[in-house]
Amino acid sequence: MSEADDNSRVSRRRRRRKSYALLILAAGIFMFGIAAGSLYWFLRPTTLRIAVGPTGSDDHKLVQTLAQLFARERTPIRLSPIATEGSVESIALFAAGKTDLAVARGDLNLPADAESVIILRKNVVVLWAPAGQPPNGSKRKPTPKIKSIDDLAGRRVGVIGRTQANVTLLKVILTESGVNADKVAVTQFGTNQIAEMARDATLDAFLTVGPLDSKITKDAIAATAASRGEPKFLPIDVSETIARKHPRYESEEIPASIFSSSPARPVEKVDTVSVNHLIIAPRSLSDTKVSAFARQTFNVRQQLAREIPNAPKIEKPDTDKDAALPAHEGAAAYFDGNERTFLERYTDYIWGVILVLSGLGSVGAWLRHYWSRDEREAYETHRDDLLDLITKARQADSAEALSAMQGQADGVLREALDCFENGAIEDGDLAAIGLALEQFHRAATDRRVALESDAPGMPRMRAM
Repeated sequence: MSEADDNSRVSRRRRRRKSYALLILAAGIFMFGIAAGSLYWFLRPTTLRIAVGPTGSDDHKLVQTLAQLFARERTPIRLSPIATEGSVESIALFAAGKTDLAVARGDLNLPADAESVIILRKNVVVLWAPAGQPPNGSKRKPTPKIKSIDDLAGRRVGVIGRTQANVTLLKVILTESGVNADKVAVTQFGTNQIAEMARDATLDAFLTVGPLDSKITKDAIAATAASRGEPKFLPIDVSETIARKHPRYESEEIPASIFSSSPARPVEKVDTVSVNHLIIAPRSLSDTKVSAFARQTFNVRQQLAREIPNAPKIEKPDTDKDAALPAHEGAAAYFDGNERTFLERYTDYIWGVILVLSGLGSVGAWLRHYWSRDEREAYETHRDDLLDLITKARQADSAEALSAMQGQADGVLREALDCFENGAIEDGDLAAIGLALEQFHRAATDRRVALESDAPGMPRMRAM
């Protein structure tokens, strides 16, 4: 083998080693990028848009405080409030897919894919009629003109709140109570018009829809009591019937003295109906995100109460499958204790990554074998040459010829070791070379002994 051939072979080997090193580097950078990207994807917080309104309302303040608490606690789920004019606009944004969550009343016209996540509060119907002021100087309590819902026919009712949902709810109550809703006039007042409503002598009864601890309801009852006499709370005796026929409503009770203890308002408990005010999410929203949001919200309830003194009592939704407004699967999984573990959620992804890595390993092995094909072909040629050297060693006619053969055998060994280091040959191939070298050394030694016996003065060959 000429020196030029050796130099050419060494040069090719160096180029292959450099290419292989670059491939390893590129593969390493690629895998690092995948690992870094996966880590960022798993650890980055998810921001959910939530529509709520109107600005400055209790709902808006609550959602803003939740968003601040989530950001302060560095939770996985963050909130981005979208201020609206009220539940109707929030639901419109929700239906258009412009928000991930929305705060809305459960009896509104919700989209078909809307599901409940958290109940913020129960809005209770409070219906009362003024008893009238006692005659001057008289201590006798006046008798109220309206003692029950049946007496509202042909009367006028003042409803606090501009939303049409309150009027719709009043009509349901009247209809189920056997009163023709068309014969009851309704006048709506804003929450900032309580004093005006209390002074309106044309009104025969009043209605509010809100939480039992609502300041608006308490102020309205106190204002009408001051100008029109003590309230007569009208029980909704058909509350259970309404709940059965209209599943979005629930039968509820107003506890005695909840609005005032002196005088007691009401004097005794009163049957009524309620409707949930809740956070909704589309069915398509990730179960993991909804579950995390529900968990975070319940985890910060104590902090929420400290931040907002009159914060509503947050409750879990009905997780039964046949609920009027079904709970989102992610929320139901959290509340029912059926959340999937990390491995259960991401098993498919993990196996996918393993398969990708396995495929990349196979491709790398194939490329390595492909780029080492010249070295393996060279190894096979040298192995055959080594086997030929064994035959030639047994027939050598001089010590110089044996020494030259020894040099060739050393070259074969050097090439074999280089091929093994580069991965071109396996352990078995290297063992075969070792066995052939051993046979060559024996043949050379035997031939050396034979030549020395023929020529006693011949210098002895160096030991292998």
